Amino acid sequence: MKFLGNVLATIIGLFVFCMLFFFGILIIATVFGGEAETVEIKNNSVIELNLEHIKHDYAGKYEDPWITIFSDKKNIGLSDVLSAIEEAKKDDNIKGISILNNYSSLGMAQSKTLRNALESFKKSGKFVMAYANSYSQKEYYLNSVANTIYINPVGDMDFKGLSSEIMFFKDLQDKSGVKMEVIRHGKYKSAVEPFLENKMSDANREQVTALLNSIWSSVAADISKSRNISVAQLNQIANGLLARTPTMAKEQKLVDVVAYEDVYHNAIKKALKVNKDEDYNKVSISEYTKKIMTTAALNDSKDQIAIIYAQGEIQSGEGDVTTIGEGSMRRSLQDARKNKNVKAIVLRIDSPGGSALTSDLIWREVELTKKVKPVVVSMGNYAASGGYYIACNANTIFAENNTITGSIGVFGILPNFSQLATKIGINTEQVKTHENAARYSPFVPIDEKFKAVTLEGVEHIYKTFVTHVAEGRKMSFAQVDAIAQGRVWTGSEAIKIGLVDKIGGLKDAINEAARLAKTKDFSTQNYPEYKKDINDLFAEFPFGQSKEALIKEEIGEENYRVLEQIKKLQTKKGVQAMMPFEINIR
Repeated sequence: MKFLGNVLATIIGLFVFCMLFFFGILIIATVFGGEAETVEIKNNSVIELNLEHIKHDYAGKYEDPWITIFSDKKNIGLSDVLSAIEEAKKDDNIKGISILNNYSSLGMAQSKTLRNALESFKKSGKFVMAYANSYSQKEYYLNSVANTIYINPVGDMDFKGLSSEIMFFKDLQDKSGVKMEVIRHGKYKSAVEPFLENKMSDANREQVTALLNSIWSSVAADISKSRNISVAQLNQIANGLLARTPTMAKEQKLVDVVAYEDVYHNAIKKALKVNKDEDYNKVSISEYTKKIMTTAALNDSKDQIAIIYAQGEIQSGEGDVTTIGEGSMRRSLQDARKNKNVKAIVLRIDSPGGSALTSDLIWREVELTKKVKPVVVSMGNYAASGGYYIACNANTIFAENNTITGSIGVFGILPNFSQLATKIGINTEQVKTHENAARYSPFVPIDEKFKAVTLEGVEHIYKTFVTHVAEGRKMSFAQVDAIAQGRVWTGSEAIKIGLVDKIGGLKDAINEAARLAKTKDFSTQNYPEYKKDINDLFAEFPFGQSKEALIKEEIGEENYRVLEQIKKLQTKKGVQAMMPFEINIR
């Protein structure tokens, strides 16, 4: 036993030594390698716009300086990229931007915002060029802003319009004995429809059709303007699949040049007046962004506009860059409200909703803040259901044309296994002191009285939601109820019915906040600062991510997303103010 104890102690000692050595190397590299990270921007340079690792508007920062050392420096968000492109317009060393074989996880509204930034960059007299082996619809939408578009001769283009597919589970529930008990308010609250029906309801088909047509109209209008092709012709191209090959895409004027990548680089050299046998100067968007962030930190303007990023599903707890938590959001609003240098607040929302309770807690904090200083909302890809809940009482609301918003409705889902339990021979009985003492059990058929009480709670939250919207938007309850019922709208539709004030991006919202605060000389300050401990940090290292990577490798990316949705469903507690479906446009 003593021998085994010594072996165990030796193993633990070696493990501790390895971990200390590992962190020691990281700390030394961070502390003494900071100067080595300084990026030199050479004359006659081109920014390579690689967006592969950029998904969120905000990359996040942390209260714990140790967490910041290991996490913050390697991450940038779309908001940082937009600031860098704005700065590149004025940088004499930057002559153009190259979008090369670009793939991104950005949503349509984010792509629209980035597209606008690239349009503005072009107006400075500098070029934007794009090359890809193949173009998905979403990537082509972004790349279509370029002065010249290249495609590989053996590549392909996806340009066929938009569609939506919804899976229904009613028969599966009947056959398996696993039933999802649904309690909802809102005839358009189709998040729960797959558990109730075997086909799409007329109301759901109506809203999905309107939504897809609105998004396509916005996309087609932008492409039409950039490529000088009528929207009618773009619709013909999509209907007939007339751009499915590189040659056909060129014939339809969706691309300019069908060639290999070396030809593309030679064209950039020609634009820069660099010899063909020489390399041209390149700088990645991440390197250029980090340089700009360092410069921006030196801004000594006393007045500040606080930008509070709310991205992801709304849940209880602290939250992080992928989830909106009451802890970080309420703390950020309170800090910005109490900071005398902060003159106004922009709440940047990219959320399909989530917990109704957490949404209400954040709404309350916005309400308190608005009494002290202006609050302007900027909507990203989504600001729906709970995402709209936390937006509705702002002084001014901005959205992009293809932002998805509204979905003013609530629902609850209770999984019930009583039929399955009966089939396999499981019987459950309850003992209680009072008539309503027993909590809901998934192994007992749902009691109609329990369902009625729960529905009463859902109705109460819905009425509260609609009342908040009515007060915030200066509308009557009836007016909001008529456009609520869980229906989703695009930004271009929402502005017509009063849910949104103006069409525009984050930059427009910041300018509006400055106007309301009556300040012209200001800097921006990003929130939240997340509270994170060392255990969270471990999950970011490769050995902490190996499980996720292994599962993806075994079952594939698409199946992994399905698994994620099932896991999310299991974590939802309480009444949900959630967007009725998930949209993924590629």
